[in-house]
Amino acid sequence: MLDFCIYLFYRAGSTLLMALPLRALFTLGNGAGFCAWLILGKYRRLALRNISIAFGNEKSPRELRRLVRRHFQRLGANLLCSVKLSAMPAEKVLNHVKIDNLDAMHQEFRAGVPVVLVLSHLANWELFAELMPKIGYVRNATVYQKLANRFIDEHVRRMRSRHGLELFDRKDGFQKVIELLRSGGGVGILSDQHAGDHGLWTPFFGRLASTSPLPALLAKRTRAALIAAAVYTQGVGRWQMVFTPRFDTPGDTVESLTAKANEIIAEQIRRAPEDWFWVHNRWKTPQPNFLLTRYKRGIYLPSNISTQDLKPFRILIRASNWLGDAAISVPAIRAIKAGRPDAHITVAAPLKIASMWKLVPEVNAIVPLKGHSLLVAVRSIRRQPRFDVAILFPNSLRVALEAWLAGVPRRVGYRGHSRSWLLNQVVPESPRLGPPEHQAFHYLHIAHELGARADLRDLVHVNAVRHVDLSRSKIALCPGAEYGPAKRWLPERFAEAAAAVAAQSPVQWILFGTKSDAVIGEQICKALGDSCINRIGQTTLDQLIDELRECRLLLTNDTGTMHLASLLGVPVVAIFGSTDPRLTGPLGQGHTILRHQVECSPCFLRECPIDFRCMKAVSVEEVADAVLSILPKSRSSSGASAPANAR
Repeated sequence: MLDFCIYLFYRAGSTLLMALPLRALFTLGNGAGFCAWLILGKYRRLALRNISIAFGNEKSPRELRRLVRRHFQRLGANLLCSVKLSAMPAEKVLNHVKIDNLDAMHQEFRAGVPVVLVLSHLANWELFAELMPKIGYVRNATVYQKLANRFIDEHVRRMRSRHGLELFDRKDGFQKVIELLRSGGGVGILSDQHAGDHGLWTPFFGRLASTSPLPALLAKRTRAALIAAAVYTQGVGRWQMVFTPRFDTPGDTVESLTAKANEIIAEQIRRAPEDWFWVHNRWKTPQPNFLLTRYKRGIYLPSNISTQDLKPFRILIRASNWLGDAAISVPAIRAIKAGRPDAHITVAAPLKIASMWKLVPEVNAIVPLKGHSLLVAVRSIRRQPRFDVAILFPNSLRVALEAWLAGVPRRVGYRGHSRSWLLNQVVPESPRLGPPEHQAFHYLHIAHELGARADLRDLVHVNAVRHVDLSRSKIALCPGAEYGPAKRWLPERFAEAAAAVAAQSPVQWILFGTKSDAVIGEQICKALGDSCINRIGQTTLDQLIDELRECRLLLTNDTGTMHLASLLGVPVVAIFGSTDPRLTGPLGQGHTILRHQVECSPCFLRECPIDFRCMKAVSVEEVADAVLSILPKSRSSSGASAPANAR
């Protein structure tokens, strides 16, 4: 009943409009479009986004806004005029339309070659439905998609077909279209809309867009000629219809023809940008798989376009606040970057760990978040170019608020802590089957759910290559652990193990840690004497990175420095007790994990409530032996897949 009432309202309005002269309708529509520009903020912003993608590098912000306004006015004028034109005889319609290069189509028909017309939503595109039966001289058809209101749909179909145009519903398949083309007819297909999951991802105005390959598929199947046609507004109640020469050539693939069609349509739009239908979401971000490598038709780049030429798809990744967790998430960053050739990765991270991301070549930009203020973080993100997507690695409500307040249109992450209302794409938790998986898979699962095409286990690669001067004998020692004392091996045992190594090999121990580890550092340094340099609490993260690079290996607890070393390709001897190396061990090969299973570990507590038996079980001798076993093997190395060796 509601659909019928809407239909009656539509027919009544159409009847009133058809009573007005065409020039008056054009003027009225121009004013209605201006009012729509004022009122419809959602569509105004969509049009501005689309126009900015197409012309942002060519026009000033003021010119872009002016173009949006002119588009609304031109769209209103053409839509109202189309109501009257649809009821006019074709001969009278021709009085308002100038047709150029029509012979490009006629010569194909005269040669018995069918024609697939590649059409676009330019100006009064409904003129093709009115005029093609008149000027085509053969059977002509178009492929259409039903309108939601069946009464309006029946009326529109009746009006479009009254001059002899045949209509084929897309849902009925394309066999009838193929039969028409093989009989020498012509079919017009609107080819400039977002094609969804079934489209080919190829550049449109330099940005990847899902594009229908249907015109190319039909042309290849039936040996039809591909010709593009467009309508431009020439004045008040006046239009121009232009046909291009045939643009398909022998040897073209479906992919190359689809890309050619996009290039031609883009040139048509450049001629009269206010005429195109900018309020359609042409560069829609697909959900859930906006990483494109698993799409059926995939991605196609013409030979004249490289990945550097593509306009970027900007992804903001809100990284963890902790150094270790940030390093563990690097494989996921790499998977996301590999997910589409136009991916531009910006990592937002606390200032204290932001410089770690300089080590990851897949990261294009870094946003250091200073202090603890939410508004400062939001302003820092807003100062960047507009992001298409924000991927939130931490599960906190705070980071979701950052992305929401910064105006990122797609916000992706796990459900987290009471924040699902701030996300518009929730990543389902990975099913926990079998033995515990490394925490890296927690982040890699996000990349997988967003469309990265890879076996998750194959992606845990450090890929760090370093060149160590073997004449140097520096060994790093990190005796602390920020999480709490339950993760710290006994300081006196660190000193004993370091002394045992120094007694057998000419090494220089360098202590690293935070200011909270100062007392431990002094205790160890005093025991080692001249063979030790105490850098605890004295290094920035950049300095720590530079100094770790010069070390042959790192002896450590389960710490963020351990993960930083593995990212740098530095071999690690790691002592575990209250935590589980299967979950948080160093990524890559060449590492040694020392841990003894006791009945109460892993407990994941900050402080041991009993007798610290898990750490006491690790002896000085086995730690010293582990370090000495690695020293002769230190060479120029590259990481490989996790997990590490364990004892």
